[in-house]
Amino acid sequence: MQSNIETAKNLGLTAEEFEKIVEILGRSPNFTELSIYSVMWSEHCSYKNSILQLKTLPRSGKRLLVGAGEENAGLVDIGDGLGCAFKIESHNHPSAIEPYQGAATGVGGIHRDIFTMGARPIAALNSLRFGIPDNPRMRRLVAGVVKGIGDYGNCFGVPTVGGEVYFMPCYNHDILVNAMSAGIVKEGETVSATAGGPGNPVFIVGSSTGKDGIHGATFASADLSEDSHEDLPAVQVGDPFQEKLLLEASLEAIRTGAIVGMQDMGAAGITCSTSEMSAKAGCGMRIDLDKVPTRQAHMKDWEILLSESQERMLIVCEPGQEAEIQAVFEKWDLPCEQIGETTAGGRLEYFYEGEKVADVPAETLVLGGGAPVYVREQKKPAYMEEIARFDLGGIAEPADYKAAAEKLWHSPNLASKQWVTQQYDSMVRTGTMTTNRPSDAAVVYVKGTSKALALTTDCNSAYVYADPRKGGMIAVAEAARNIVCAGGEPVAITNCLNFGNPYNPEVYYQFAEAIRGMGDACRRFETPVTGGNVSFYNQYTHKGKVIPVYPTPTIGMLGILDDYERMMTLDFKSEGDRIYLIGTSRDDLGSSEYLRNILNVEYSNCPHFDLEEEYAIQQVIKKAIAGNWLQSAHDVSDGGIFAALLESAMPRGLGFEVKSNPAVRKDAWLFGEAQSRVIVTVRTEQAEAFERFLKDENAPFESLGIVTGLKLIFDGSDWGNVSGWKRTYDTVLGNIMQ
Repeated sequence: MQSNIETAKNLGLTAEEFEKIVEILGRSPNFTELSIYSVMWSEHCSYKNSILQLKTLPRSGKRLLVGAGEENAGLVDIGDGLGCAFKIESHNHPSAIEPYQGAATGVGGIHRDIFTMGARPIAALNSLRFGIPDNPRMRRLVAGVVKGIGDYGNCFGVPTVGGEVYFMPCYNHDILVNAMSAGIVKEGETVSATAGGPGNPVFIVGSSTGKDGIHGATFASADLSEDSHEDLPAVQVGDPFQEKLLLEASLEAIRTGAIVGMQDMGAAGITCSTSEMSAKAGCGMRIDLDKVPTRQAHMKDWEILLSESQERMLIVCEPGQEAEIQAVFEKWDLPCEQIGETTAGGRLEYFYEGEKVADVPAETLVLGGGAPVYVREQKKPAYMEEIARFDLGGIAEPADYKAAAEKLWHSPNLASKQWVTQQYDSMVRTGTMTTNRPSDAAVVYVKGTSKALALTTDCNSAYVYADPRKGGMIAVAEAARNIVCAGGEPVAITNCLNFGNPYNPEVYYQFAEAIRGMGDACRRFETPVTGGNVSFYNQYTHKGKVIPVYPTPTIGMLGILDDYERMMTLDFKSEGDRIYLIGTSRDDLGSSEYLRNILNVEYSNCPHFDLEEEYAIQQVIKKAIAGNWLQSAHDVSDGGIFAALLESAMPRGLGFEVKSNPAVRKDAWLFGEAQSRVIVTVRTEQAEAFERFLKDENAPFESLGIVTGLKLIFDGSDWGNVSGWKRTYDTVLGNIMQ
């Protein structure tokens, strides 16, 4: 018994969890059974430290076709007999160890979550966080991750349409790689991740099983260290061409009507898919592991069970229709082997070479079943006392505003990400509407309809670090603002919650408060949470010091344009158009890119945000777009009004002449990131009527100036041609990477 306890601890289980397993089984578990519980009760699979917090989020809405967490991905009704399946997940630890395969398999895994539901993926996005790229290691990680995402997505044939890239010191050791996918499915063609009743044949389809990714779920549920490179076998290896075959074969198999249920083999491989599909149906399975096609000879039973080899599915089909399923996969030249059948009684019985190697109740393994659930201690982080002492009055205004702006414009967080995006194919499938028409959100045409999807990923982790609750609200609100500025209606979110170790009370405080803020904002915007991913243990121990990342609750939001011709772009259109700021400027530099990276102020307040103010501004923008008032719309976010104006000016090479608000500090007006503000342009002949419209809506606004030819004029000062600023914008990141 003592040796078993030590084995359990080595596999990541606590002594209490080991005792619970003994109680469940009525005996001491063998090594294979311990391995099963270790991966299924890992944080990555069981959400044991997060599920009670997640349950406080709004998870129902009039457009949702499945409840949050019920299937592999969220599913939203978009009308015309169509649904959109979408989800975001992390692949952080693997990408930090092996950036190319870590990122590539993250992309492959999230697409499989979409097409296992019967939906064809039509768009991919990502949210990437790196450390400061001033050393060869970080540049290698950036290059590897970007190439992995690009190679997999391009070969698989799904456009990468949007995302975000940040560079901050807190990610110097633990990078974050969050991948999102969205797909379209016709009504009546969805598939559930269920095993049905007893007596159904169980098939494994797709790639053969190898030794890559073994204990990958456990690996993702622990801190990285200086020795983590030795865990390289826990990183999976992907094959996008095999996944393309698997996509087409799976969708064709669904159309046969022979499939009862289907699930991707992601974290924990066969173990996870057999246990979750069985538990959902209230049945069991008998699985013959020696029937699983393997890439390597003499694999052990637990290696086959725990392998996370990519491009594999578990399919349960109707009895008597096995030949139909096999014919489809044979046509696509993919392995399709029956490895067992469903049984009554709810037990998972795994056999290898005629011997039963594991016998466990399915329900005891899964989230919402017998997996442990914990509530961890919370403590307000000590650094927040430092933030509370921040005084803007102690910050001197720059002596030379143009020089300050030029320095800010060299920040890789504000610079063009074309060095990244040019490695992605955004035009494959010909549905992307924002490749050459810049907008605050990616817009993808839904073929055969008048509709389009608006998609975005958003989170400024510096805001969440400064105030976890308010920062969580801002992440949702900015995503909604981007959807609205693109002409869409926000309808639902998926989230990827990236935090440090939940056993650290300060980290758990950040997590709980961010969840609270996200929930508040989602309820106000009526954007329920359809599912997502929690990624804890994003921290690094170096010379005895624990270095966690900033709390990063990434929001992936789906919006709908019922008429794709109503899409709004951010670029200035014509000389002479009037420029307005809708919203209120404030003496606020809190957590801004200017304050953090130019003045090197680490501790400052979260920027101003009021949920009701934000909601009201978004309603005004919707009405302005619906009323055909606007030529362009662009939200004010990173870099403040200065960055937003330049981003709108550069696409067509148009300049502007604007005046700052004399009631506000000029540095705060230019570079501050107070929320709930949008810059819009209107035709000169409509300006007077537009201002009456804003007054009728009780919307705060400022008339900033006009769109001009080439020059940028701030308060009468000539800041040069827009072409020079664009040159800097286009080359900063490429120069760093070279």
